[in-house]
Amino acid sequence: MSMLSDNQAPRGQVRIVYLGPVAPHWDVQGVSGDRKAIDEFRQRVNARLLLLPPHDPQFRRNRERVVKDAEREALYLEWDLGVPEG
Repeated sequence: MSMLSDNQAPRGQVRIVYLGPVAPHWDVQGVSGDRKAIDEFRQRVNARLLLLPPHDPQFRRNRERVVKDAEREALYLEWDLGVPEG
């Protein structure tokens, strides 16, 4: 989940879903909001994550970049990794 500053209204909501062990691993779903912003964000997420499963060491670094990108774009971000996070 990404956090937005208190005075910043979200431009949209995006859910990133782990599809499983066979690439492509991720589906970036625009739930609501500015379609153009979501489509551009989806392209950047796919460039960072498409071929990385969540157990790959590079995933953690790239996930943080995706979260920061969502914050910059004022997009509310959800992750569905298929397992409880913890």
